[in-house]
Amino acid sequence: MSTQITTSFVEQYKANILMLGQQKGSRLRASVKNESVVGKNAFVERIGSTAAVDAASRHDDTPRIDTPHSRRRLSLTTSRWADLIDNADKVRMLISPESEYAMNAVWALGRRMDDHVITAASGNAQAGVAGATAVALPAGQKVAVNDHTYDSTSGDVGLTLSKLLLAKEKLDQSEIDPEAPRFCVVNAKQMSELLSLTEVQSADFNTVKALVQGQVNEFLGFTFIRSERIATDSSSDDLVLCYAQPAICLGVGEDIRVRISERDDKNYSVQVFTQMDIGATRVEDEGVVEIACDP
Repeated sequence: MSTQITTSFVEQYKANILMLGQQKGSRLRASVKNESVVGKNAFVERIGSTAAVDAASRHDDTPRIDTPHSRRRLSLTTSRWADLIDNADKVRMLISPESEYAMNAVWALGRRMDDHVITAASGNAQAGVAGATAVALPAGQKVAVNDHTYDSTSGDVGLTLSKLLLAKEKLDQSEIDPEAPRFCVVNAKQMSELLSLTEVQSADFNTVKALVQGQVNEFLGFTFIRSERIATDSSSDDLVLCYAQPAICLGVGEDIRVRISERDDKNYSVQVFTQMDIGATRVEDEGVVEIACDP
């Protein structure tokens, strides 16, 4: 049972439960490909590119072009959240808390969903016929913390326009479908870094400033999503993610389910229970770019 529920008693002079600052659910679910999954594991089939050949002569043999097939395995993980609300607590409160508890639980599972997507983006993908071969994100899909390809600065830096340009270049060079939505997952710190390192006289400054202030959410073809849950590397550098929507797949075996019921084994306290069954995988390595940024 939650031992903190007494903070909502009448003596605290609050008629409503105050939700503390938190990310309200998933921010990344709509930015990746969603698939319904039946069973514990699922496979995402991949078809590679081929090349046409010129005819050698009239009536020559029909060429045989073998289409490359590969797959990535997606494994589901069950995530749960539950808490108990004692009847005595309910008597002492001005309102019933079940709905707020359910909302808090769903938000928690949504954040867990984002964690799965972030891990899949730059972590190991499971490949092979049985999905038993771990495939790391290639080094060519990573932008180093001290990369200055398109600027004249030096040393380790945070998110810069140069790094974003290089990420865009990598996606374009891999012929990632230009019509597929592209996203950049970045935290507040690195967004501020981008603004601080952009020249005031630059034509990009006003766009980036508006991006930071939330007035726009697109820049260089990327839709920006702020997340304070992005990973860090062994050097504590923030790992900003740029990717095309089809490059990451979120498998949903069971969407978020909420149940509120009495527990006779707990003196008929009310239990708020939520559960989901999901998994994520990186489908196309070339569709993801990881940018290391000095915090």
